[in-house]
Amino acid sequence: MDYLAKLPSGIKVTMAVENMEGKSYFEHRTDVKVPSASVIKVPILMSLMEKAQLNEINLSKVHRLTNAEKAGGSGVLMNASEGKKLTIREIAQEMIRTSDNTATNILIREIGMETINQNLTKWGATKTRLNRVMMDVEAVKQGRENYVNALEINALLRMIYDKKVANPILCDEMISMLKNCEDETTIPSQLPKDLEIAHKTGTLAYVRGDAAIVFTTQPFVMSIFIEGFDKEATAEKIIGDLAKICWEGLK
Repeated sequence: MDYLAKLPSGIKVTMAVENMEGKSYFEHRTDVKVPSASVIKVPILMSLMEKAQLNEINLSKVHRLTNAEKAGGSGVLMNASEGKKLTIREIAQEMIRTSDNTATNILIREIGMETINQNLTKWGATKTRLNRVMMDVEAVKQGRENYVNALEINALLRMIYDKKVANPILCDEMISMLKNCEDETTIPSQLPKDLEIAHKTGTLAYVRGDAAIVFTTQPFVMSIFIEGFDKEATAEKIIGDLAKICWEGLK
């Protein structure tokens, strides 16, 4: 892709674009794992729905928010009043819609980090791993980071699309949640506003990513991660540009 060759030398792009049968349209650096940022919330959501399918978690169960479990970064629950009642379903919706870190950490505790990683192994992912909760600065200092692989996250999104995780109703619910992701500064930014995109973005100082199902007449999956940028807006523009190039080639 000519576009990649023209980027500043410090910018690292990791991306994979595939159809819903897993046929590759374009791959770049897909053998690596990259810091996942909030894209790791996709397998967390999938693991929650697996537990719901097994009746091990009730999505209608009410959780009372405590100040102790509030985490900073993205989301709205850190500003909610202590004792606020939310169902597990509402917490999951916030994890995706506003990438809420408080919601994410509540769900990690409900599901269990080990269970999430066991599920990733079961689903064929060897590089994608949840190694810490959100906003755990000490863990990052110790080198414990969450990782994702572009091909693996595409495969996970395909599992949701193909209704091969939990059950069809819960897969539809996951797609609805992913379509409701509020952050539109990356993959959706240069695509038609009426195009349906089920996606999850991720942001850290050192990585900006987005993984999506794009609902064209022939739907496809794409994951794009940018490292080595100075400004977040630069990374967002690159992701938007790449998504537009791919969409124009595949629509």
